[in-house]
Amino acid sequence: MDEVTIVVAHSERTTLRVGDVFLKVDANPANLAVEVEAMALAPVPTPEVLWHNPPALALAAVRGTALGVLGKPSPASPAAWAAAGAVIRQLHEAPLPPWPGRRLDDIRTRLDTECEWLTRNAVLPSNVIERNREIAEAALRPYTPAFTHGDLQITHVFTSSEAVTGIIDWSEAGQDDPLFDLATLTLGHEDRLPHLLAGYGQDVDHEVIRAWWSLRSLSAARWLIEHGFDPNTPGAEFDVLRARM
Repeated sequence: MDEVTIVVAHSERTTLRVGDVFLKVDANPANLAVEVEAMALAPVPTPEVLWHNPPALALAAVRGTALGVLGKPSPASPAAWAAAGAVIRQLHEAPLPPWPGRRLDDIRTRLDTECEWLTRNAVLPSNVIERNREIAEAALRPYTPAFTHGDLQITHVFTSSEAVTGIIDWSEAGQDDPLFDLATLTLGHEDRLPHLLAGYGQDVDHEVIRAWWSLRSLSAARWLIEHGFDPNTPGAEFDVLRARM
Protein backbone atom coordinates (compact mmCIF):
# COMPACT_ATOMS: atom_id res chain seq x y z
CA MET A 1 0.00 0.00 0.00
CA ASP A 2 1.19 3.54 -0.75
CA GLU A 3 2.15 5.76 2.13
CA VAL A 4 -0.69 7.84 3.58
CA THR A 5 0.21 11.54 3.80
CA ILE A 6 -1.77 14.05 5.83
CA VAL A 7 -2.20 17.12 3.62
CA VAL A 8 -4.32 19.11 6.06
CA ALA A 9 -6.12 18.20 9.28
CA HIS A 10 -8.23 20.39 11.55
CA SER A 11 -11.65 20.31 13.17
CA GLU A 12 -13.47 21.23 9.95
CA ARG A 13 -11.70 19.15 7.30
CA THR A 14 -9.12 16.44 6.80
CA THR A 15 -7.38 15.71 3.50
CA LEU A 16 -5.24 12.61 3.01
CA ARG A 17 -3.11 11.58 0.04
CA VAL A 18 -2.63 7.94 -0.89
CA GLY A 19 -0.54 7.65 -4.04
CA ASP A 20 -2.37 9.62 -6.72
CA VAL A 21 -5.65 9.81 -4.79
CA PHE A 22 -6.73 12.58 -2.44
CA LEU A 23 -9.40 11.73 0.13
CA LYS A 24 -11.25 14.67 1.67
CA VAL A 25 -13.56 14.39 4.68
CA ASP A 26 -15.53 17.50 5.62
CA ALA A 27 -17.56 18.14 8.76
CA ASN A 28 -20.07 19.97 6.55
CA PRO A 29 -21.04 17.73 3.60
CA ALA A 30 -22.47 20.78 1.83
CA ASN A 31 -18.92 22.04 1.24
CA LEU A 32 -18.03 18.93 -0.75
CA ALA A 33 -21.30 19.15 -2.68
CA VAL A 34 -20.38 22.69 -3.74
CA GLU A 35 -16.91 21.51 -4.68
CA VAL A 36 -18.20 18.74 -6.92
CA GLU A 37 -20.77 20.95 -8.64
CA ALA A 38 -18.33 23.83 -9.10
CA MET A 39 -15.75 21.58 -10.74
CA ALA A 40 -18.43 20.23 -13.09
CA LEU A 41 -19.42 23.77 -14.11
CA ALA A 42 -15.99 25.42 -14.29
CA PRO A 43 -14.55 25.69 -17.83
CA VAL A 44 -10.99 25.22 -16.53
CA PRO A 45 -8.82 22.20 -15.63
CA THR A 46 -9.94 20.58 -12.35
CA PRO A 47 -9.22 17.26 -10.60
CA GLU A 48 -11.11 14.16 -11.71
CA VAL A 49 -13.80 13.12 -9.23
CA LEU A 50 -13.26 9.42 -8.50
CA TRP A 51 -16.21 9.10 -6.14
CA HIS A 52 -18.34 11.19 -3.82
CA ASN A 53 -19.96 9.59 -0.79
CA PRO A 54 -20.78 12.29 1.80
CA PRO A 55 -19.02 13.28 3.96
CA ALA A 56 -16.06 11.99 1.85
CA LEU A 57 -14.76 12.86 -1.60
CA ALA A 58 -12.01 11.12 -3.56
CA LEU A 59 -10.12 13.06 -6.24
CA ALA A 60 -7.35 12.14 -8.63
CA ALA A 61 -4.13 14.11 -8.29
CA VAL A 62 -3.47 16.71 -10.98
CA ARG A 63 -0.22 16.83 -12.92
CA GLY A 64 2.39 19.50 -12.40
CA THR A 65 3.44 21.58 -9.43
CA ALA A 66 1.79 24.41 -7.53
CA LEU A 67 2.72 27.97 -8.42
CA GLY A 68 4.32 28.17 -4.99
CA VAL A 69 3.62 28.41 -1.27
CA LEU A 70 2.87 31.36 0.98
CA GLY A 71 6.01 32.72 2.60
CA LYS A 72 8.48 31.62 -0.07
CA PRO A 73 9.33 33.04 -3.51
CA SER A 74 7.35 31.41 -6.30
CA PRO A 75 9.52 29.13 -8.45
CA ALA A 76 7.08 29.38 -11.37
CA SER A 77 8.06 31.34 -14.47
CA PRO A 78 6.36 34.56 -15.57
CA ALA A 79 4.84 32.55 -18.44
CA ALA A 80 3.29 30.09 -15.98
CA TRP A 81 1.77 32.97 -14.02
CA ALA A 82 0.43 34.48 -17.26
CA ALA A 83 -1.10 31.11 -18.16
CA ALA A 84 -2.79 31.06 -14.76
CA GLY A 85 -4.15 34.54 -15.42
CA ALA A 86 -5.63 33.49 -18.76
CA VAL A 87 -7.34 30.46 -17.21
CA ILE A 88 -8.73 32.50 -14.33
CA ARG A 89 -10.15 34.96 -16.85
CA GLN A 90 -11.95 32.04 -18.53
CA LEU A 91 -13.49 31.11 -15.19
CA HIS A 92 -14.57 34.67 -14.44
CA GLU A 93 -16.23 35.01 -17.84
CA ALA A 94 -18.18 31.72 -17.49
CA PRO A 95 -21.91 31.64 -16.61
CA LEU A 96 -22.54 32.19 -12.93
CA PRO A 97 -23.08 29.14 -10.70
CA PRO A 98 -26.69 28.84 -9.45
CA TRP A 99 -25.98 29.45 -5.76
CA PRO A 100 -25.67 33.01 -4.36
CA GLY A 101 -22.45 34.61 -3.27
CA ARG A 102 -21.39 36.64 -0.24
CA ARG A 103 -23.16 39.87 0.69
CA LEU A 104 -21.09 43.02 1.10
CA ASP A 105 -22.80 43.77 4.41
CA ASP A 106 -21.74 40.35 5.73
CA ILE A 107 -18.15 40.86 4.58
CA ARG A 108 -18.04 44.27 6.28
CA THR A 109 -19.54 42.91 9.52
CA ARG A 110 -17.05 40.08 9.67
CA LEU A 111 -14.15 42.41 8.93
CA ASP A 112 -15.16 44.74 11.76
CA THR A 113 -15.62 41.80 14.13
CA GLU A 114 -12.20 40.36 13.30
CA CYS A 115 -10.47 43.74 13.63
CA GLU A 116 -12.07 44.19 17.04
CA TRP A 117 -10.83 40.73 18.10
CA LEU A 118 -7.31 41.42 16.85
CA THR A 119 -7.23 44.72 18.73
CA ARG A 120 -8.76 43.38 21.95
CA ASN A 121 -6.27 40.51 22.08
CA ALA A 122 -3.29 42.67 21.06
CA VAL A 123 -2.48 40.23 18.25
CA LEU A 124 -1.07 43.09 16.17
CA PRO A 125 -0.25 46.73 16.92
CA SER A 126 -3.40 48.83 16.73
CA ASN A 127 -1.95 51.15 14.09
CA VAL A 128 -1.33 48.17 11.76
CA ILE A 129 -4.93 47.02 12.21
CA GLU A 130 -6.37 50.50 11.75
CA ARG A 131 -4.29 51.27 8.65
CA ASN A 132 -5.23 48.01 6.95
CA ARG A 133 -8.89 48.47 7.88
CA GLU A 134 -8.76 51.81 6.07
CA ILE A 135 -7.16 50.23 3.00
CA ALA A 136 -9.69 47.36 3.03
CA GLU A 137 -12.58 49.77 2.61
CA ALA A 138 -11.80 50.10 -1.12
CA ALA A 139 -12.83 46.46 -1.65
CA LEU A 140 -16.26 47.04 -0.10
CA ARG A 141 -17.84 48.60 -3.18
CA PRO A 142 -20.50 47.43 -5.64
CA TYR A 143 -19.17 45.02 -8.26
CA THR A 144 -20.43 42.75 -11.00
CA PRO A 145 -20.25 39.20 -9.64
CA ALA A 146 -18.33 36.54 -11.53
CA PHE A 147 -17.86 32.79 -11.22
CA THR A 148 -15.06 32.76 -8.69
CA HIS A 149 -12.99 30.03 -7.06
CA GLY A 150 -13.27 31.74 -3.69
CA ASP A 151 -10.07 30.33 -2.16
CA LEU A 152 -7.55 30.70 -4.97
CA GLN A 153 -4.42 30.31 -2.88
CA ILE A 154 -1.08 29.92 -4.63
CA THR A 155 -0.97 26.25 -3.56
CA HIS A 156 -4.23 25.56 -5.40
CA VAL A 157 -3.05 26.33 -8.97
CA PHE A 158 -0.88 23.72 -10.70
CA THR A 159 1.12 24.15 -13.89
CA SER A 160 3.42 22.07 -16.07
CA SER A 161 5.45 23.28 -19.05
CA GLU A 162 3.99 26.76 -18.48
CA ALA A 163 0.39 25.54 -18.86
CA VAL A 164 -2.26 25.18 -16.15
CA THR A 165 -2.92 21.51 -15.41
CA GLY A 166 -5.43 21.89 -12.63
CA ILE A 167 -7.03 24.11 -10.00
CA ILE A 168 -7.98 22.36 -6.75
CA ASP A 169 -10.14 22.98 -3.63
CA TRP A 170 -13.42 24.44 -4.92
CA SER A 171 -15.54 24.30 -1.77
CA GLU A 172 -15.80 28.12 -1.55
CA ALA A 173 -16.65 28.69 -5.23
CA GLY A 174 -19.59 30.92 -6.05
CA GLN A 175 -20.65 34.34 -7.24
CA ASP A 176 -18.19 36.92 -5.96
CA ASP A 177 -15.82 39.75 -6.82
CA PRO A 178 -13.35 38.50 -9.45
CA LEU A 179 -10.63 40.74 -8.01
CA PHE A 180 -10.85 38.74 -4.78
CA ASP A 181 -9.51 35.70 -6.68
CA LEU A 182 -6.64 37.72 -8.15
CA ALA A 183 -5.77 39.15 -4.74
CA THR A 184 -5.90 35.75 -3.04
CA LEU A 185 -3.55 34.20 -5.61
CA THR A 186 -0.99 37.01 -5.27
CA LEU A 187 -1.23 37.39 -1.48
CA GLY A 188 2.36 37.58 -0.26
CA HIS A 189 3.56 37.47 -3.89
CA GLU A 190 2.81 41.02 -4.95
CA ASP A 191 5.71 41.00 -7.40
CA ARG A 192 3.86 38.36 -9.44
CA LEU A 193 0.76 40.49 -10.05
CA PRO A 194 2.08 41.98 -13.33
CA HIS A 195 2.81 38.46 -14.64
CA LEU A 196 -0.67 37.27 -13.65
CA LEU A 197 -2.31 40.27 -15.31
CA ALA A 198 -0.28 39.71 -18.48
CA GLY A 199 -2.51 36.68 -19.04
CA TYR A 200 -5.67 37.90 -17.30
CA GLY A 201 -5.78 41.37 -18.86
CA GLN A 202 -4.92 44.77 -17.48
CA ASP A 203 -8.45 46.11 -16.95
CA VAL A 204 -8.37 45.73 -13.18
CA ASP A 205 -8.26 48.19 -10.31
CA HIS A 206 -4.96 47.67 -8.48
CA GLU A 207 -6.20 49.64 -5.47
CA VAL A 208 -9.02 47.14 -5.00
CA ILE A 209 -6.60 44.21 -5.22
CA ARG A 210 -4.44 45.85 -2.55
CA ALA A 211 -7.58 46.33 -0.47
CA TRP A 212 -8.41 42.64 -0.74
CA TRP A 213 -4.87 41.77 0.43
CA SER A 214 -5.57 43.71 3.62
CA LEU A 215 -9.15 42.51 4.00
CA ARG A 216 -8.38 38.82 3.53
CA SER A 217 -5.42 38.95 5.91
CA LEU A 218 -7.41 40.72 8.63
CA SER A 219 -10.43 38.47 8.26
CA ALA A 220 -8.50 35.19 8.17
CA ALA A 221 -6.10 35.75 11.07
CA ARG A 222 -8.25 34.45 13.92
CA TRP A 223 -9.37 31.35 11.98
CA LEU A 224 -5.76 30.54 11.14
CA ILE A 225 -4.63 30.90 14.74
CA GLU A 226 -7.50 28.84 16.13
CA HIS A 227 -6.91 26.03 13.61
CA GLY A 228 -3.21 25.59 14.21
CA PHE A 229 -1.77 27.82 11.47
CA ASP A 230 0.59 30.73 12.06
CA PRO A 231 -0.17 33.94 10.14
CA ASN A 232 3.00 35.42 11.65
CA THR A 233 5.39 33.17 9.70
CA PRO A 234 7.68 35.11 7.34
CA GLY A 235 5.85 36.20 4.19
CA ALA A 236 2.41 35.23 5.51
CA GLU A 237 -0.65 37.31 6.43
CA PHE A 238 0.87 39.45 9.18
CA ASP A 239 3.80 40.40 6.95
CA VAL A 240 1.26 41.37 4.28
CA LEU A 241 -0.45 43.65 6.79
CA ARG A 242 2.84 45.16 8.03
CA ALA A 243 3.88 45.87 4.44
CA ARG A 244 0.95 48.24 4.06
CA MET A 245 2.56 50.52 6.65
